[in-house]
Amino acid sequence: MTKKVEIHSLIPTYFFTRLVYNINKSVKKRIDILLFKSLEFQNAYGQKVKIIEIPVLEEENTYRFMIQLRLEAFIANVYRSRTNRSVYSFREHLKKVLKWPVYEQIFKETVLKHNA
Repeated sequence: MTKKVEIHSLIPTYFFTRLVYNINKSVKKRIDILLFKSLEFQNAYGQKVKIIEIPVLEEENTYRFMIQLRLEAFIANVYRSRTNRSVYSFREHLKKVLKWPVYEQIFKETVLKHNA
């Protein structure tokens, strides 16, 4: 017996909300840090599955729509999967499927000089 599940109901709403940093500008804050969310649900076979390292992007980010579509496809794939894995990394999935320059633009990791 197959159970039909709407993919949009599995995606948390906080993933697509806009992030607002430093509203009153009284204190300087670092805003180049990328935030991650995780998602936990049961797949079609009743196993508890967790997807970690889901990037939270601002609304005006050019890659937001692409990440949203890739996340929906990844969730659908994990939902139907029969593997015994309980934790999936969305970041590792994107590393495999995206071109490297696009991946670097999404996950900009600044290298600090002299361990600063």
